Amino acid sequence: MLPTLSVVIPAKNEERYLPAVLEALRKQTFQPKEIIVADAWSNDDTRGIAERAGAVVVDGGLPSTGRNRGAAKATGECIFFLDADVIIRDDRFLENAVTEFAQRNLGIATCNLGVIEGNADDVLVHHFYNFYARLLGSWHPHAPGFCILVKRSVHEQVGGFDESIMFCEDHEYAGRAAKASSFGFLDTVKIFVTTRRQERDGRWSMGIKYVLAEFHLIFIGPIRGDKFKYGFGYDEEK
Repeated sequence: MLPTLSVVIPAKNEERYLPAVLEALRKQTFQPKEIIVADAWSNDDTRGIAERAGAVVVDGGLPSTGRNRGAAKATGECIFFLDADVIIRDDRFLENAVTEFAQRNLGIATCNLGVIEGNADDVLVHHFYNFYARLLGSWHPHAPGFCILVKRSVHEQVGGFDESIMFCEDHEYAGRAAKASSFGFLDTVKIFVTTRRQERDGRWSMGIKYVLAEFHLIFIGPIRGDKFKYGFGYDEEK
């Protein structure tokens, strides 16, 4: 028997994308015990969309805060942290992910990323990210916050996400969780993301920001303070 699952989605002004991920979750062959949307005081219909879809809605904040508050409401044995704009193409995504997670006795996991709506360079960058993240493995775990599957007991053991970290808090979380349990990449699933942030903030600007952030994580440590000017929410897409 598969472990029970809670899905947690932090969101802010996501009325454009949230319906699609909620519909994809509704179609899954393995249904989560609950879907929890942590709404960061959206000024659009994000909260209403979540409520009408039957999701549990809690007050959120920045991504770390939203994930922690969502996880505090979770009752499943495992938690799947997703973002409102991920694209789940396979109706067996949750079933395959949770099955492999349980069979390998992992404590925290992520999977390969794919990109939609992007150009050839975007595809290449995501291929490189997948290779790089797998190469570093559990030595320097990378698990993007929009796709983290974790045992709830592990999440609670490490104290959740560090809300004082403003950027790359997901990788820092993965590092602590990997020390407390076993970390791995799921081979049976793949999750897709949009390029809307690249379109809004600029590909070169984002690329440089993430390279500098990676050096900061490796040689200095967690990124506290708003050094990298992270913006949460998409109410001002350009």
